[in-house]
Amino acid sequence: MSTERVVAAIDQGTTSTRCLLFTRSGRMLAVAQREHRQHYPRPGWVEHDAEEIWRNVARVVPAALKRAGLGPENIVALGIANQRETTVVWNRHTGVPLAHAITWQDTRTDEIVSGLAETGDLWSGTSGFGPATYFAGPRLQWLLDHVPGAREGADAGDVLFGTIESWLIWRLTGGPDGGRHVTDVTNASRTMLMDLRTLEWSQRLLTALRVPERMLPEIRPNAEVYGVCSEVLPGVPVAGALGDQQAALVGQTCFAPGEVKCTYGTGAFLLKNTGSRIPGSAQGLIPTVGYLFGERPVYALEGSIAVTGSLVQWFRDSLGMIGTAPQIETLAMTVPDNGGCYVVPAFSGLFAPHWQAEARGVIVGLTSFITRGHLARAVLEATAWQTREVVDAMNAESGLPVSRLKVDGGMTADHLLMQFVADVLDVPVERPLGSEAVSLGAAYAAGLAVGHWSDVEVLRANWHRAAAWEPSMDASVRDRERANWARAVDRSYGWVQSTG
Repeated sequence: MSTERVVAAIDQGTTSTRCLLFTRSGRMLAVAQREHRQHYPRPGWVEHDAEEIWRNVARVVPAALKRAGLGPENIVALGIANQRETTVVWNRHTGVPLAHAITWQDTRTDEIVSGLAETGDLWSGTSGFGPATYFAGPRLQWLLDHVPGAREGADAGDVLFGTIESWLIWRLTGGPDGGRHVTDVTNASRTMLMDLRTLEWSQRLLTALRVPERMLPEIRPNAEVYGVCSEVLPGVPVAGALGDQQAALVGQTCFAPGEVKCTYGTGAFLLKNTGSRIPGSAQGLIPTVGYLFGERPVYALEGSIAVTGSLVQWFRDSLGMIGTAPQIETLAMTVPDNGGCYVVPAFSGLFAPHWQAEARGVIVGLTSFITRGHLARAVLEATAWQTREVVDAMNAESGLPVSRLKVDGGMTADHLLMQFVADVLDVPVERPLGSEAVSLGAAYAAGLAVGHWSDVEVLRANWHRAAAWEPSMDASVRDRERANWARAVDRSYGWVQSTG
């Protein structure tokens, strides 16, 4: 029997659930994964079945152990990283969700959010950001107002709320039989219900959204033993939890103010460590908690891009231009530039720094000269230019210029894209040896909580660069293309018009 001691991480993402096992050096030992169904009951509505996600957790954890030849006795702790803002309500006594979880992409709360516009200063002054459909609080109000019995059950203490990590911790530690109802501070900071300074639920914000406090989980640090598994990994402490993008910040060891990471997946998410300072948000970015290890929180500034990897999927599946996602790089390399063509992927509006819900996607600069290769290059370049917009906003907001960008996620395998990101940012882009920064961050949090790793400096020593891209674009070309991209973005504005 193996005596190896490893940390397990559950990475519960938008499309799948994975379990990964990490050694003390941060090396991934094994991984198992299962996808879950996406539910689209109406335009703009996106839902997940929280029970299906729980079943997938119960399957992928033993599958990962089997692949590594290990058992629960080899696991020192379990950490969780999760899709943020996705909202679950369930019955405290039965463990049954009252409805499908409403995901972070869902926009059904637009009317609720519009009704909060006049009190925007209350929200930004307390939670750190203004009302938006992106966050969990309005979704919770919608569920309480529309799901039969939800509000009555919440008032009576029979209905609980949580984001996905809260739901999983409750199930893992016993569910109806004494499961811990907690949330970590990074996920709590994405609800519009937490005071960003006190790290506690705000009574004023709860009242404004008509949310009963007794249904809310207790807010806890990111590295702490929340409880012991009675399911899936019996006896193993659940000792770490972070929202997925904060987990990547930790996994990339961005522990110093000014350090920045970008995770390229379905969308792209940039986080900049701002230390003990809560950053402003005048540039369309989101102040958030980066992580809390111990007593003092580390804050971060976040820019969220809705469509990056999903644009490549659209190019593959809806247009049929390529057979597999990696083929876009080969196709894009058949031409030297974009031929004057630009793709702005505002499929459901634009996120940071624009926050234009009425924007829709455009392709501009089309001529008879344009080929599939030019379109492929324009699709990739859209991700780089959106990254540049967020970095520009971060530089203006924080006073800490970005000097290098650490990247992770599936799109970082595209060398042409990463080179273009370095070119348009005019800073080096670096990818670590392991690309699983989200899962590694969750593992690090859990390992710190139980003393498997002593401090963050030990974690920093685990980070090793696997690839780097240095900027090589002429400044005049960069400036010209930046201006053309800005003109293309302008064309996407205001496409959705009210019929009222």
